[in-house]
Amino acid sequence: MFEKITTLEGKEKGPTSMILAGVHGNEPCGVKAFKKMLPTLKIQKGRVFFGYGNPRAIKANVRFVESDLNRMFKGNAFLSTGNKKSYEYKRAQVLKKYFKQADVLLDLHSSRNPKSKTFAICEADSFSTTKYLPVKLVVSGFDKVQPGGTDYYMNHIGKIGICIECGQHNDPKSVKRAENAITAFLKARGHITNDLKPKRQFHMNVYRMYVTKTSNFTLAKYFEDFQKVSKGQIIGTDGNKKVRSKRDSVILFS
Repeated sequence: MFEKITTLEGKEKGPTSMILAGVHGNEPCGVKAFKKMLPTLKIQKGRVFFGYGNPRAIKANVRFVESDLNRMFKGNAFLSTGNKKSYEYKRAQVLKKYFKQADVLLDLHSSRNPKSKTFAICEADSFSTTKYLPVKLVVSGFDKVQPGGTDYYMNHIGKIGICIECGQHNDPKSVKRAENAITAFLKARGHITNDLKPKRQFHMNVYRMYVTKTSNFTLAKYFEDFQKVSKGQIIGTDGNKKVRSKRDSVILFS
C-alpha cells in the first residue's frame, strides 16, 4: 500500500503537483491525512501525485530504517557509500521520477517537540503559493544550511519545494493541520476552486545550523521552537565545549 504513488487527475487541463507524507516514518500526520482524504478526494484541473515517502519506516514507525530519506536528495558526491547502499537512497530515486514531472511539491512533516509550532519551510519563489497555506510563519534558508531534503531537490532542479511542519507527532491537531494544508495547497495550485485569501505571514531566515561534534551533547535547558536567544547565550554543551549563540536570534529544532 505505502509503496504506491497515487495519481489523481481532473477533467480539465492544469498544472502538475505532488504531495508527500511520511518522508520520516515516525511523523504520521500526513499519512493519516492521506488515509482520510484520498478515498473521496476529487481534482478538477491538472494532475496530483500523492506519495508515501518512506514506506518501510512508516510500517516500522521509525524515522528511517537505514539512512535519513530527507538527506538523500543531494548529489551522489556528497553521499557516503553507506548512504548509496541504503533503502532510503533507492526510494529517493523512485521519488525523483515524480518530482521531475511536478512543478511544485508539498511535503508534510511533524516534530517531537510537544510545543511545536506550525510553519512552512520554503524559498522566496514559492511565496505565490505559500501565501495561501494555513501558516503564520514562513522560514527560508534551509537549502544553504541543510541541503539534501525533498524541497532542496525541487528547488535545485528549478522547481518549487514547500515543507509544512504540522505540529507534534502524535497530536490529533497535527492531522487536521495536514488536511488543511493539503486542501489549501490544492486550491492555491488551481487543482480545485481557490476561494482562499492570502494570509498575513511573518517571514524568517535561517542563518546557521549547529551539528553536534560528539555523542555527548546536552541542552542548557528546554527550548521551545522559535524561542529567542541572546548573543553569547549558552545553548548546550557538546562534550566539554560550551555551544553559544553567535548573535541575537531564535532557536529552532532543539
